[in-house]
Amino acid sequence: MENLFSIKEKVIVVTGAGGVLGGNISKSLSQGGAKIVVLDIRQENLDSQVHEIKSGGGMAVGFCCNVLDTNSLEDVAKKIVEKWGQIDALVNCAGGNVPGATLSPEQTIFDMKMEDWEKVIKLNQDGTILPCLVFGKVIAQQKKGCIVNISSMATYSAITRVPGYSVAKTGINIFTKWLATEMAMKFGDQIRVNAIAPGFFIGDQNRAILINPDGSLTERSKKVLAKTPMGRFGNISELNGLVHFLCSDSASFITGTVIPVDGGFSSFSGV
Repeated sequence: MENLFSIKEKVIVVTGAGGVLGGNISKSLSQGGAKIVVLDIRQENLDSQVHEIKSGGGMAVGFCCNVLDTNSLEDVAKKIVEKWGQIDALVNCAGGNVPGATLSPEQTIFDMKMEDWEKVIKLNQDGTILPCLVFGKVIAQQKKGCIVNISSMATYSAITRVPGYSVAKTGINIFTKWLATEMAMKFGDQIRVNAIAPGFFIGDQNRAILINPDGSLTERSKKVLAKTPMGRFGNISELNGLVHFLCSDSASFITGTVIPVDGGFSSFSGV
């Protein structure tokens, strides 16, 4: 049974690995015996993650890389293949909201600047699509491997204040399904593309709108929890098991899916 879910020796690329989400997933996959390629645009975050993984006995290499720059991605892909010979999986964690694209309670969509809209769309769509094209090409040539994208609860229904992020992540949903179809039909049934849709987790990007300075819940938090059957926020580590599973051969007939990890938020009508 242990071998059924094994990711040992698999070469797994994680974008945005210097962040909380990408770093947590990277360390978890490393603990499963995978060889982790840590990518981030911030060198200091990159170095810290590689150090943590190696200190824990894991295998890791880091590359400073811009997910919005095809040349940067292609250079890294070449180095990965030169070092480890293959790419078994890609986990796209790079992304997130942009401050100017998050509306305050007093603002309407007509107050949002188009340059902020374009930033959040580019970061979350192109920042996933370009790595899929570059690292996915290596996977296609191998005729085996998988890709895991990050979706969001903001794609299931309208969540106030984040229109650009919602549109960007909804685009990732259909791109995931489209790429899964393309890969399977043109490059074989051993290539899979899926996405996970995290529910509400408190992190650096959303802490200010979910937690008051005194540590109490904001009104937005209370609304979220009222629509979450489990009645709590998720722990970032609760995403790791699904990512691990999707990267393993146990998920060999799963492709084109967007799987919620949300405590029931996407299932509950609120009444």
